[in-house]
Amino acid sequence: MNRSLVSRRDLNRRALAWALMPWLSAAAQAQAVSGAVQGAGPRWQVDPFSLGVASGQPQPGSVVLWTRLRITEADAAFKAQSMSVVCEVFGDAALRQPVRQWRVQTDASRAHSVHVVASGLQPGRHYWYRFVCGSATSPVGHACTSPGINDPVDRLRIALASCQHYEQGYFVAHREMAQRDLDLVLFVGDYIYESSNPQYMLRKHVGAVPTLLDEYRERHAQYKSDADLRACHAAHTWLMTWDDHEVVNDYANDLDNKFNDPQVFLRRRAAAYQAYFEHMPVRLGPDPASPSQMRIHDRMAWGQLADLWTLDCRQYRDHQACPDPNRGGGRVVVGCEALANPSRSMLGVAQEQWFTEGLTRSTRRWKLVGQSTQMSSSGVNTPLGRSAFTDGWDGYPQARARILATVAEAGLSNVVVLGGDVHMNVAAQLRVQPNDERSPVVASEIVTTSITSRGLGEKLLAQIRESNPDIVHARSDERGYTLLDVRPEGVSAEFRTTANPARADGVFKTQAQWAIRSGVAGVQKA
Repeated sequence: MNRSLVSRRDLNRRALAWALMPWLSAAAQAQAVSGAVQGAGPRWQVDPFSLGVASGQPQPGSVVLWTRLRITEADAAFKAQSMSVVCEVFGDAALRQPVRQWRVQTDASRAHSVHVVASGLQPGRHYWYRFVCGSATSPVGHACTSPGINDPVDRLRIALASCQHYEQGYFVAHREMAQRDLDLVLFVGDYIYESSNPQYMLRKHVGAVPTLLDEYRERHAQYKSDADLRACHAAHTWLMTWDDHEVVNDYANDLDNKFNDPQVFLRRRAAAYQAYFEHMPVRLGPDPASPSQMRIHDRMAWGQLADLWTLDCRQYRDHQACPDPNRGGGRVVVGCEALANPSRSMLGVAQEQWFTEGLTRSTRRWKLVGQSTQMSSSGVNTPLGRSAFTDGWDGYPQARARILATVAEAGLSNVVVLGGDVHMNVAAQLRVQPNDERSPVVASEIVTTSITSRGLGEKLLAQIRESNPDIVHARSDERGYTLLDVRPEGVSAEFRTTANPARADGVFKTQAQWAIRSGVAGVQKA
């Protein structure tokens, strides 16, 4: 974007100041609302905007703006009603420069969630927004549109994050991210967790393991009750994809980890996908003709600097190879012949073709690939052979090889794979044949540790490091996020971490920094 670093920081500070004003009463906010909006609609006893606001999926002329009316028992009379909500967009943090206004209807069938595709905006611009419903006014959020697709851009700053188990720590990473000078937050999966582990519990989920729509809604609402997560959504525009815990651990396509009848599981998946849509700033919801399907994979251009893909590694994948007959999901195997089957795919045939075609045709400097897990191999050499964890990319080695062979054969440079899931920071080289020095490095990988979820033990991680020379950095003992600075000449990755578990007063430091130079595949110590 064509503005100085100082002015961008000032814009973000002002955006955060407006996003974090719990002392500002609803009455004081309402005084700034136009007379046409103020006074129309219900008189609320309890603030219906307690879940906050969010923006996402930016394009040069638009961005998705989100909120959800959280209706409590004090306002129970409104639960069955269709509600009119006004969304206001401004060109300044002081809300003195109105840009556009939308009035939308919402009701209980979508949990009174609101998605406004705010169109007619200028590319590469900062905006501020809020929602009004009757006597209530939401917090103010900050959003940005992406630059024009042919615009020269000198910088893209991303916070890469994943895996935020509510019970296993506090979302202090979001507190720091909210205060950062960022263009985007890229969240690559496990936004909620359906499961519990009493051994590592610092705070407790409300309710049992969700399987029904209302239960998933309550789980999402509990996560949005966290003030630090709300602040990060209000401060920055997000891009998102999912992993497994948004539904259930280790699910693969139409199969869950208990081998339930696929039709039974798909009803649960439909409920989870609907609740996900109702709580996220995304453009498309479940397919009305097939509610268990919802497109999350997408591609975003950031001027001429970068293309950024968000891939779906769950919905279309083949089932895990060599399953345990007594327990579904991923497991560690040795000597599994099915792994060599070239037809197996992590992404599904259609998505894989869409992605590789887009990758080979991209003319932008950087090709950033946001997906949910670690692509580099993490198997361990044993006396019986090399192990493979069947839920990760090691469980789909031929699909991984196809994608990286496409990069090599097309002569693509500056491909960077970004992931999460494994609860550790990883910097790695990507080759068509993993860990084989005769196979050239064709791409780079940065994997972020978890926001809160507990990582691997050091003994196992040491074995992984020893068996995988392509992994040049791996630490699972700290929690946090990764700060990415993308420039024409290179990408820097700063692993920002706090001690495990992430406590409410956690302090962040830089664990390590890695760099990727334009035109040179692979990560290097910064």
